[in-house]
Parts: sequence; structure tokens; C-alpha cells
Amino acid sequence: MALDIEDIRADFPILARTLPNGKRLVYFDNAATSQKPQCVIDAMSEYYEHYNSNAHRANHTLADEATTALEGARERISSYFGTSPDQMIYTSGATEAINLAAYGWARENLSEGNVVVLTEMEHHADIVPWQQMSVDNGIEVRYVPIDTASFTLDMDAFEVAIEGASLVCVVHTSNVLGVRNPIENIIEMSHAAGARVLIDCAQGAPHERIDFDSLGADFVAISAHKMAGPTGIGCLLVRRDAMAEMGPFMTGGSMIKRVSTEGSTFQEGHAMFETGTPRIAEAIGWGAAVEWLDQFDMREVHEHINDIASWTASRMREIPGIRIYGDPDREDSSGAVSFLHEDIQSQDLALLLDEGGFAVRTGHHCAQPLMDALGVPSTNRASFWIYNTMGEAESFVQYLEEVVDRFA
Repeated sequence: MALDIEDIRADFPILARTLPNGKRLVYFDNAATSQKPQCVIDAMSEYYEHYNSNAHRANHTLADEATTALEGARERISSYFGTSPDQMIYTSGATEAINLAAYGWARENLSEGNVVVLTEMEHHADIVPWQQMSVDNGIEVRYVPIDTASFTLDMDAFEVAIEGASLVCVVHTSNVLGVRNPIENIIEMSHAAGARVLIDCAQGAPHERIDFDSLGADFVAISAHKMAGPTGIGCLLVRRDAMAEMGPFMTGGSMIKRVSTEGSTFQEGHAMFETGTPRIAEAIGWGAAVEWLDQFDMREVHEHINDIASWTASRMREIPGIRIYGDPDREDSSGAVSFLHEDIQSQDLALLLDEGGFAVRTGHHCAQPLMDALGVPSTNRASFWIYNTMGEAESFVQYLEEVVDRFA
């Protein structure tokens, strides 16, 4: 069944907004964060209005209702990702999830001489923790380059890099290029080489259904806010055997069994890693988001997004001075179109687009090593999602043509 985009758009109140300059909002910054449907906003408001209380703390009615909602959200979210609640750890987002893998697993298991493999495509959140681990623990960090002609990972270099590696960390989908890496092959090759695997799915989860148990990765990091959920929450999905090798990441309340002046003992499983007051409202909102997403076939969603991105990129290539970074024509592209104009500075171009009502991202996208590989300091990026329309894309291209004609 074809997606009813107008019906979908009606679920997102912000899409009806008119900007201060009188222009109707056209939101093309979805790779940074998606907008939120009304059901997510309502679920979080209901918690605050009717049963706001701390979870796992008390026996009164509100506390019981908050605990039930928190754990019910865990069940819905973990089920959406094809795994069980005991393999899901709530975090503040994908950044904390990756840091949890670094300081909860790698710090416990890796030392001087061990190798962690990264790629030039990684977000800073999947680079800086490992650089710091190199300083603290003496691990070796290797980087797999991209092929700048095809904007894809150099898999021949990857095969060499994983020799002797203990951990391989790869982004599922590049937030800059929109390229989906061959993660199934990467996981198989890495495991064959004796390495555990961490996949950063912050960009992948909004575009395809991630089935953790069948995927076979040891760790998967996900953010809620890029897939219709609220900010401030995400998760690390962890295989049970990998979780058994982990130690505490943060310490304090909730994650303990017993504390005395002589020492402390900790909870087991995911409870060891969820310290302090839970992200209750955020978890409830994310649970509502995955329920909303679950009504759609993500293959249809992906096809819709990819059609818009491919058409937009093809038309942008006809505009003098515009260069596209990545290949939005690929069937597995995630709907991100990164671009620059040869004469108009990226920041200036973003401001000019904003004057037309178009919200796009500008900067290095927390991916400076990738920018270095591409030979540019930054790009503009239009990124599309489920509620965007071909009509919006057409108006965007038309306005961009006018901007270039006037200012280039």
C-alpha cells in the first residue's frame, strides 16, 4: 500500500509552521533530527500531567505507573529492534551508547597492543572515545579509507585492517554521504577475524528496520531523536555474551545491589549500566514513536525518501557550480544530499536557503576526518524523511536555482 504522505504530515504539527519571514517551513534537516508526531508529544505530556514520579523507587500509585510505563517502553522498543529487553540498555543517545561500549566493554577487555578498527566515515562520537582509549589504554586505532571516486568504503583496505583486530566500529549509514555500508559483510568478515563489532545505527534506524538478533553485531548504538522520538534518549543493544564481559560505565544509584563503607556490589545485566534517575518521559516518548513507525513498511518509507533524494540530486547537478558529495542515486542511499557551490560559501548559502523557508544543515557534520578525505571544510546537506514531498523538493531546486542565478 502506497504511503499517504499528506495523512502522515498531519501527524506533525510543526510542519504547518510559518517562519517569522512569512515563508512556510520546509524541513530538510532530518539527518540531524527528525520532527515528532503528535502521539509522541502527547505521550510525554500525559506522563508529566498525570503520573510524573520516579521509577523503580517507591510503592505508591504514581511510582508504579511510571515504572510500568518505563519498562513497557523498553519492551516495545527492544521488540521493534528485533531483540529482548534484557539486551537493551537505555542511554542518552548514540553518543553515550558508543562511550558505554568503549568504557564498559573495551576498557575492561582491551589493553596495549589490541587493535580497534574505524573508518573515515565515522561520526566524531565513534572516533574520539577510541582516540582517548588509545591514550589511556595504549590500544592501536586503525582507519579504513573511503574511495573518493565512489564515496564508498574501501573494502580491500578494510580486509587488511581487520587482521588482528579486537573490535571493529563502523557506521551503518554515513550522515554526510548517505552511503549505507555493507554491514552484513563487515560483521561476517570481522567475526571471522576474531573481532567484536559495533555498528553506529543513528542514521540507519530511521531508514530501515534494524533486527539486532539476526544482524549478528555485538553492539548497536541508536538515537531516538532521528526516528520520530524525543531528544535525550537512545540505547545500546548488546549481545548477552558481550554484556557479560562488561563492567560499570557510570556508578551511583540504581545500578547497585548493596553499598557499605567497605565497598559496593552491582546489579547484573542491563541494570548495571542504567545509573541514576531513568529517562522516563523520554523512554515513554520513544515507545510511542516506535509504535507510530511500526504501522509502516520501512522498505516503502525508504523508497519514498530515496526517490526524492535521487530526483533532487539529479536536478541539482544541472545547476552551474553545484557539486554533490555522495551518490543519492544508489538504491541503499539514505536520502542525504550533501553539496557545495563553487562560488557561494556554505554558510552564506544556508542563510539564503533559510530566507526561502528551507532548513538544511551546514558544517562539518561532526565528521571532520571525512571532510579531510573529501578535501573540503564543510558541506551543505539536505536530508529527507517520511513526511517530505516531491513538491517540497521541486520548490527547493527552483529556489536554489534562483539563489545561484542571483549570487554566483
